[in-house]
Amino acid sequence: MLLFAKKKEGFIQMKNNFVILDLVHFDMRKLLLFVLLVVTASSFAQEDAWVYFADKPNADNYLANPLQMLSQRSLDRRIAQDIPLDMKDVPIGQSYVDQIAAVSGISVKAKSKWLNAVHIRGSVEDITALTTFSFVSQIVFADHSLNAALAGRAAKHSEVRAVNKMLDTQVSFAYGNSQNQIEMLKGNLLHQQGYTGSGKIIAVLDAGFPGVDTAQPFQRLWTNGQILGGHNFVSDNDNIFSATSHGTMVLSTMGGYVEDQLVGTAPDASYYLFITEDSGSENPVEESYWVEAAETADSLGVDVINTSLGYFIYDNPNYSYTYPDMNGSTSFISKGADIAFSRGMIVVVSAGNSGASESNPHIGSPADAVNVLTVGAVSAAEGYAPFSSIGPSADSRVKPDVMAQGVAAVVSSPEGQIQTVNGTSFSGPITAGLVASLWQALPDLTNSELVDYIKKSADLYNNPNDHYGYGIPDFSLALTDAMAVPTFDKTQFILYPNPAVDQISIDFPDEIATAEITLSTIIGQLVLSQTVTGNSPAVTLGKLEPGIYIYKIQSGSYTNTGKLIKKK
Repeated sequence: MLLFAKKKEGFIQMKNNFVILDLVHFDMRKLLLFVLLVVTASSFAQEDAWVYFADKPNADNYLANPLQMLSQRSLDRRIAQDIPLDMKDVPIGQSYVDQIAAVSGISVKAKSKWLNAVHIRGSVEDITALTTFSFVSQIVFADHSLNAALAGRAAKHSEVRAVNKMLDTQVSFAYGNSQNQIEMLKGNLLHQQGYTGSGKIIAVLDAGFPGVDTAQPFQRLWTNGQILGGHNFVSDNDNIFSATSHGTMVLSTMGGYVEDQLVGTAPDASYYLFITEDSGSENPVEESYWVEAAETADSLGVDVINTSLGYFIYDNPNYSYTYPDMNGSTSFISKGADIAFSRGMIVVVSAGNSGASESNPHIGSPADAVNVLTVGAVSAAEGYAPFSSIGPSADSRVKPDVMAQGVAAVVSSPEGQIQTVNGTSFSGPITAGLVASLWQALPDLTNSELVDYIKKSADLYNNPNDHYGYGIPDFSLALTDAMAVPTFDKTQFILYPNPAVDQISIDFPDEIATAEITLSTIIGQLVLSQTVTGNSPAVTLGKLEPGIYIYKIQSGSYTNTGKLIKKK
């Protein structure tokens, strides 16, 4: 992308960070002053960096009172998947953020509790001076050469390259319906059984959603209360029905509905809409916006995150990545995407549109993240789309993971027109909607188990390759395979009442006479341990604080676990 700014006089332009003078309008007497100003500005060039903190104040208090940092729905998702709370869940120290923001010459652009860091902008000198704060553990510049120089290594030179940050969308305005893009993945068979995403929440992290509040294909979502809210992290406000139309088209593949023209893959799911992409520039701060949005999604209890954004080349070539960086652990956004998965969510990412590039046809970030479900694009006839970015990851993992239709995908424009577009931007959300629908059908599966069934259902699972990954998934087959697996629940313990106030009781199976019950907090702290028998099955909860506890009932090799809610 070209950086283009024009002063109000009309004779100064900036392109690719180089000054261009319009000498026809320029007063030559101002030349000396102008040159001096340019040199001075260059001396105080702004850099982007991440400042990492050494700890988190009041962590014990937050962990003991989880509803201060996560919603009940978020906690329920964690409990259902046996994921304990940890330090990543604790909010970042706001006093630390405030102290950094108060430093002259430093602006805080974003913050991340998961990575315990803030994204800042300032001069190299001002940023480096932040190491004097005792709570700062590390500073990482987005300009890799600055980090290398600090370690005594030579700076790396990069060639400036244009980048289409929105993952190409070629509109042909050819009308049709969305039958093929759903039936290719056997999503229609899920819908026929009533699995349409109901009860699941999808967060869409994208560039803008104009028309979603007015266009007819989205009215069903509003009528049914399925748009839950959102935030514009770029502008730091709630104006989400603005900016570019990319997110609008993406959302329409999941939640859009126009009878006989367009039906999304999760028409009954609920949605949060987050703007994290700044369409005016290409800068690493967008990675930080994305991670901050993912953290918000986690706290709200979101099940599936969809993103059709990817990062590789930046306006400042010193910020750009190289293919060896696509190892799942280098970029800030890929680290955040994997943490999102560790919180119990499923992250679906479009592979990217650089497949036809001679210099770099590979996936970008966060498509390289270890645990995200990366989706490439095929045609309606299931042929590989030449623009679809290929794998493997730099550390030789299979990427993309699966494929879906990204050629002539059916979407809605902000005006409500049904049209076809090209791009992995749409194969990703088409898949994400069916992930939510499948999870509705299999609510007891963990995110890891569900993703595993999706991959195993794909037609090339036993013979993956760099272009197709594991191939085209069959969501109906994934459902059938998952339901065919017997549940080896060898106990019939029943705990009641739940929720409880002062006492609970346990029904025993006939063959069990004695069992041990334990209660732990959601962070794993044991608060009760008691032996119970079939003749004396009652347990007094005593002075336990109201809240959510994890119970475990065990007798020999037989166990039963679940959550217990204690009321006042």
